[in-house]
Amino acid sequence: MNRDKSRVCFEASYNNGKAQRPRAKATSKVLENYSDKVSVIPIGLDKTTYAKAEASHVQFWREKLGEKFFLFVGVLRYYKGLHILLDAIAGLDYPVVIAGSGPIENQLFEHAQRLNLKNIHFINRVSDEDKVALFTLCYGVIFPSHLRSEAFGISLLEGAMFGKPMISSEIGTGTTFINIDRETGLVVPPADSNSLREAMQYLWENPSTAQLMGKKAADRYRELFGAEKMVSSFTKLYSDLAPPHK
Repeated sequence: MNRDKSRVCFEASYNNGKAQRPRAKATSKVLENYSDKVSVIPIGLDKTTYAKAEASHVQFWREKLGEKFFLFVGVLRYYKGLHILLDAIAGLDYPVVIAGSGPIENQLFEHAQRLNLKNIHFINRVSDEDKVALFTLCYGVIFPSHLRSEAFGISLLEGAMFGKPMISSEIGTGTTFINIDRETGLVVPPADSNSLREAMQYLWENPSTAQLMGKKAADRYRELFGAEKMVSSFTKLYSDLAPPHK
């Protein structure tokens, strides 16, 4: 797709994002037979339990990675779509940071070498303090999981919690309940490196829109994904299911 045309497409549809139903329930062939028995309670995070973004940690990573980069955090598994991300950034100069380790890390290193990527930073596992520093510093969060094995996406939600615009794939699970297309970030077709590349280009070249998406992501986290919200939802569910005490 022509770069200018993709920009027009993104801008024309930006304000059309709508809150969606929980995607795993809506797209599951199994759960559709039990829809009246299913209650969806999203995972909740409590930001106060996270480490503080110490200035020294933020400065360390700023000097190492620069002021502007996309961030992925997670275990390096087959369904995370990281090979698609590597294909997407070939020929681009946007810095991308992959924080984590896992079963396919050697495959990813080799793939990056074959593509002669100079803008990818593999930094292995990081401490809680460094993870918070990276989320604080990054420009946007990228989460290219392309298979339904990715049921939710905790680090995607962490991106929302830290007020970052997100890029994820539409795989019919919780990722698209966290990230609302054209509202909190961009959602692209799975396993589509060209669309992923265009989404990255759009956010990179439109910082004011990216900032607005990050703000809306933080607002959505506070509305739907706080730990207190999760606990109250479980309490209500147990109360509805439990017989009245006699």
